[in-house]
Amino acid sequence: MEDFIFSSLLTDELKLIEHRISHRGVQHAHETDPFDPLPDQEVTIRVHTSVDFPADHVTCYYTLDGSEPVGSRGLAQKGLALSLHQVGCEWDNLIWGYVTLWEGTLPAQTDGVVMRYRISAWSQSGVETFCDYPDVKSTVEQAARAYFHKEPPPNQLVGDLAKGTIFTISIDRHQPPQWARQAVLYHIFVDRFYPGKRKEWQQTSNLKGFCGGTLGGVTEKLAYISDLGATCLWLSPIFPSPTHHGYDATDYERVEPRLGGDDALRELVTAAHSQGLRVILDLVCNHLSNQHPIFVKASADPQSPYRDWFEFNDSEIGYRTYFGVRSMPRINLTNPEARKWMLDIARYWLRKFDVDGFRLDHAVGPDPGFWSDFWTACKREKPDVLCFGEMVEPPPILRRFIGRMDGALDFILADAFRRTFARKNIQEDAFYTFLDQHLSYFPEEFLMFNFLDNHDMDRFLFIAGGDKRLLTQAASVQMRMPGPPIIYYGTEVGLSQPQGKVREIGLESSRMPMLWGEEQDKDLLNFYKEIIQQRSEMKPWINR
Repeated sequence: MEDFIFSSLLTDELKLIEHRISHRGVQHAHETDPFDPLPDQEVTIRVHTSVDFPADHVTCYYTLDGSEPVGSRGLAQKGLALSLHQVGCEWDNLIWGYVTLWEGTLPAQTDGVVMRYRISAWSQSGVETFCDYPDVKSTVEQAARAYFHKEPPPNQLVGDLAKGTIFTISIDRHQPPQWARQAVLYHIFVDRFYPGKRKEWQQTSNLKGFCGGTLGGVTEKLAYISDLGATCLWLSPIFPSPTHHGYDATDYERVEPRLGGDDALRELVTAAHSQGLRVILDLVCNHLSNQHPIFVKASADPQSPYRDWFEFNDSEIGYRTYFGVRSMPRINLTNPEARKWMLDIARYWLRKFDVDGFRLDHAVGPDPGFWSDFWTACKREKPDVLCFGEMVEPPPILRRFIGRMDGALDFILADAFRRTFARKNIQEDAFYTFLDQHLSYFPEEFLMFNFLDNHDMDRFLFIAGGDKRLLTQAASVQMRMPGPPIIYYGTEVGLSQPQGKVREIGLESSRMPMLWGEEQDKDLLNFYKEIIQQRSEMKPWINR
């Protein structure tokens, strides 16, 4: 049985496209040393140029006041200029040519400085090209969209070689909150968890429709969550939305009335805090609903002040979207006003509702520089806030987010868990070798949130053929990981999904309504309680 984990690098073909594009042109890819510079530390930046974009010169133009730098062919019109020097070259079979490596060192700065920079490369007789060109993320996203929509892959590069990327480094001492290091998260898909107030499910046959879970229902089940041993709730999006999943908001400053409205969230947060539980919201900064008033105005009027908040184009849809989904237009967070709007939204929920942080959906969508600003804004509003991202990407890309958020969901480890314990494609000795390498690849201050399944993939128990013994083996190892573990609602009581792979019947297949009462597997539930309790009493990993 093929396992499905939603990703822009799902197939070998997509991985190959990503590799080839990322080694072409002029690429910086946020590669700095250190990843997260502290005050008074110099910062080395690295760039590579490929055979199809030969360069004699590479220059970094930077500012120290948070403004955008301007420069060309080695001269800064706004800010300062730093010339990079060649440090070597490497052969790459997949582009069949040499990649030239460049380095330069930016001077140390004091706490609170925001450095923004652009990098260009040129030869005396050639066109000046700004990093990162081509745009790897956009090109791979187009290829993934074609795959998911069963269309031919694109055959052209994406990006603006004369514009490039504005990179950002925030010089600070931000760290993950101490409480998060010992946290056990419980991931709740609100519409599917519990209706509350002795209500029945609205319906359970159409998983694309609403089933009737509410925030009030979550509040009523806090004792269950606490008794399980979880210490933090991660709620699926609770903003007004036309869909059951809520990843397409029509309003970022209200709670969906169907889920109980603003008062229900306040009651939940207050009750959770009184029981020692934290509450994390799922926030989508990358895209919104095409029914959102801001997008409606922008699409209807080319002169709208919101027009540049989105990326309109001559495609069939007419604007850039999340994986080609017409109802999910992407927000152009390089626009200063759109960027400020999204930062204000984050501050609003921290200030008005006292939530404890955000799980950041499709965090690889916005440029990593946006997350530097986002993390700083959240930490200033609430110092012990937790911000972690969903990035279904390989480890080198995840490391770009060190110093830009507290951590990331560990999809690489989730895949290894599933291949080792559910599908038996990896021998356990090989898994543990991988695990030692994987854990050492990321610094301790960057939290890697581990999980066995979630709302965008087949449930673990399903791919394990219903064998709960395999689930308990995987969960036992999961609870020994140094990173915070996440339990997807229902996994602890044997909730699975209908027959048929996710790609055949839709992502909703892993979003069945929660089991309650006699439907729950009590032995499995007690097992989870026991291993969570053991986690709180033991030093996680490394002696296997």
